[in-house]
Amino acid sequence: MAGEMITFPSNGSTASGYLAKPKSGSGTGVIVLQEWWGLVPHIKSVADRFAAAGFVALAPDMYHGETAGHPDDAGRLMMALNIADTEKALRGAAAALLEQSSGKKIGSIGFCLGGQLALFAATLNPAFGACVDFYGIHPNVKPDFAKLKCPVLGLFAETDAYVTPEHAKALDKAIKAAGGSSEIHVYPKVGHAFFNDSRPEAYDKAAAEDAWSRTLNFFRKHLG
Repeated sequence: MAGEMITFPSNGSTASGYLAKPKSGSGTGVIVLQEWWGLVPHIKSVADRFAAAGFVALAPDMYHGETAGHPDDAGRLMMALNIADTEKALRGAAAALLEQSSGKKIGSIGFCLGGQLALFAATLNPAFGACVDFYGIHPNVKPDFAKLKCPVLGLFAETDAYVTPEHAKALDKAIKAAGGSSEIHVYPKVGHAFFNDSRPEAYDKAAAEDAWSRTLNFFRKHLG
């Protein structure tokens, strides 16, 4: 992996995250937010891919060092998130990334739990210029779309039992009803976590490659 673990101020204390930079040493910042498994190698590899594409990527550790290998443990960690503390941690991560970024606007992207956190983060700080939500879900994280000041790209799966196409349509409607801008794409015949190439039972190469291309184009369009 090309990046390194760093610490940054958060909520009067410190937090940690995985920071990956391009070979040039500078680039537009993107926050990468984890699935319910935690800050696992797959999420670090996504940050590395952003760095290879010219971005500075920071993946904050929302579980403070804990990770899960079983869905029951992942669900426990996800539901144990303190939303008030999570809000402060996201603000701290954004501030840390802005110090590393070459641009005035940064992006947020997340997967599953992280998709919902990416939306949440984008409502907390006007420095976010674009948000990408991969099948985001968390029952206790409720972004206030009236505070959303950046466009959203939503990437969902037709056969997702957790985040259904109906959920995607409802998200699109809610964002637009609040005056925001959203673009939703639902991939046919694929399920939840189709982007995660470390989980062969879920990964779909064609959908994942298309979603990655859409993501890079979206960030380059809106972040420069």
